[in-house]
Order: sequence, then structure tokens, then C-alpha cells
Amino acid sequence: MFHSFDEMLAAAKSDKPLWEVIRDEDCREEAISPEESFRKMKATYRVMRETDKAYDPAAKSASGLVGTDAGKLEKYLASGQRLAGGFMGLVMVRALRTAESNACMKRIVAAPTAGSCGVIPAVFLTAEEELHKTEDEMTGALYVAAAIGGIIACRASLAGASGGCQAEIGSASAMAAGALTYLEGGTAEMVRDATAMALSGLLGLVCDPVAGLVEVPCVKRNVIGAVNAVTSSEMALAGIQSRIPADEVIDAMKSVGSMMHGDLRESGIGGLAGTPTGREIREKLAGDGK
Repeated sequence: MFHSFDEMLAAAKSDKPLWEVIRDEDCREEAISPEESFRKMKATYRVMRETDKAYDPAAKSASGLVGTDAGKLEKYLASGQRLAGGFMGLVMVRALRTAESNACMKRIVAAPTAGSCGVIPAVFLTAEEELHKTEDEMTGALYVAAAIGGIIACRASLAGASGGCQAEIGSASAMAAGALTYLEGGTAEMVRDATAMALSGLLGLVCDPVAGLVEVPCVKRNVIGAVNAVTSSEMALAGIQSRIPADEVIDAMKSVGSMMHGDLRESGIGGLAGTPTGREIREKLAGDGK
């Protein structure tokens, strides 16, 4: 695992594609062959696709708080020319599909967490279609996303309980942004900048699940993370740089997370969970469970 972008970019100066550099590092740590590593990564990507295809637009979570929204959005976007149609519209729909599937206890890939599971599949699956990429190319890009997640985990955290939702949706968005940039032919430096801008855009995001469930506002935040990833990637590919280096952005996220009050770190107490409606939902669900 790389401990910094500086370390990863130094390793990327070899003649190998960035994803192969990352794969080889993974093989060294896991003591497995390149073939076995790639097979496992491809299997992970296939689960993402299967989850998207298996979405049930009629299913609702046990609490009844989430479900059916991806179907509603898809129907709305298909009804005519919409501002968020086309590629971005499908990214939004797919983010909801996977996040709702998680809440409905379907099989998902925690990428990097269950609460942020819709971001990477939404961006990857839609990019695969739009850019006419092969499954092997998408698998290679998934290595790039994994490496970014590894750096964030090493330098900060991927858990809402320790770093707020910036560590979950923010990290997933950064991973997707960097990987999409690589997929579109961006340089390693552009990957770094896309990552930094995506994470910067969600810096300070609190983790405030209503009733302590990974449903509200978690599911819809996956849409925000996915869209943020695409826009950050586009900026990086245009040559726009992050004024703050990616490693420093990650370190800042860790610092911000440590300064967050405990009520804003997955406690189900502060933020939206602490609103009158949030408390009412919690009390109702608690009463229903008696």
C-alpha cells in the first residue's frame, strides 16, 4: 500500500501503466500472483454491475425510510429533455440504485464503505458505457481507485465514526474522481489533482444518520459524491490543478474529523439526526420495535 501520492507518483515513473504499478504493489503485499490479483479485482467489479442490474424499484428498506427513489429518478429523466439527463443523469440513478440496494440488504461492494457504496459503481458503470471501455480496462481503473482509498485510509480514515461522512462519501468521491481521470487518459498528476479537488469539495461533511441507520441522508449523499467525482475529474482533465496537494488535503480531512463533535460522527444524535423530524423518526422506529 502506498502511504502518499508522492510515493505513488514516484513509483508511476516506470514504463508500466499506473494500474499495473499499483497491482504489483498489491501482489507484493498480499503474496499473490498478478493473475490472481486481477481475477479478484475483476470479480469485485462484476459484483458492482450485478448489484446495479438487480435493483428492485419496488423494494423498500425495513424502516421504510428509503427505496424506490432510483426508479422515480429514472422515470423522471426519461420523460423528456432534462438539465441533468444523459451521462450525469444515469450516474445519479445508479448511485441511488446501489445505495438503496444496500439499505434493502442486497449484496453490494463496500467501496470504500457500505454507506458510500453507490459512488464508484455509478461513475464506473456509466463511464464504461460512455467511453466504450472493456471490462479489463475498468478493472485496471479500479486498482487506481483502490490505491487512492488506501492512501486515505493510511493517512486519515474511511470511517464515519472517526472522521465524519467526509471520510466515507468524500473518500469514495475522491477515489472515483481519480480513477475516472485515469480512465480518460489523464496523467498521474491529473489523477492526484482530481482526487484532491473531489475531497476538498466535501471537506467537513458530517456523519448524521437519522435513527442511526445508514439510510437518511446517506443514500442521497451517494448522488452528491458521484456527481462531485465527475466534475472534479473534468476539471483535472482540463488542466486545472488543486492548489493544495492531495496528501495535504487528506491530512486536513483527518484534522477536521478529529475536531468534529462526537454527535456529528455516526452517533445518530447531531446534525439531521438531531432535528425535530429526525428525532421523531427515531422515536417512532424505536416504538415500532417494542
